[in-house]
Amino acid sequence: MTTYYTKDHEYVRVEGDTGIVGITDYAQSQLGDVVFVELPEVGKAVKAGGEAAVVESVKAASDVYAPVSGEVVAVNDGLPDSPATINEDPEGQGWFMKIRLADKGELAGLMDEAAYKAMIGA
Repeated sequence: MTTYYTKDHEYVRVEGDTGIVGITDYAQSQLGDVVFVELPEVGKAVKAGGEAAVVESVKAASDVYAPVSGEVVAVNDGLPDSPATINEDPEGQGWFMKIRLADKGELAGLMDEAAYKAMIGA
């Protein structure tokens, strides 16, 4: 299982041909208390860099972009009722969706953990 990161602070944790997508701990800390999340429909086709979900906090609303292209095969049904999970465990229980990867080659354009940490100054 390998995790990749985008410059927009999404992650995709790849297992086989499926990627588990969410926002990073850094992103949730910048947003503040998450109060609402809008997830895509299962079966929706998403494009890398395209809007895939929406997250709202007490500070702002932000689009969540798909790090990879593919089909949404699952969503985290518990998030709309418990959006604070995104603050509590963004890279664990606070995942947003699972995407069946259309092109694994897209992963080459994403950052590994070391590059992401360097970008955010961690």
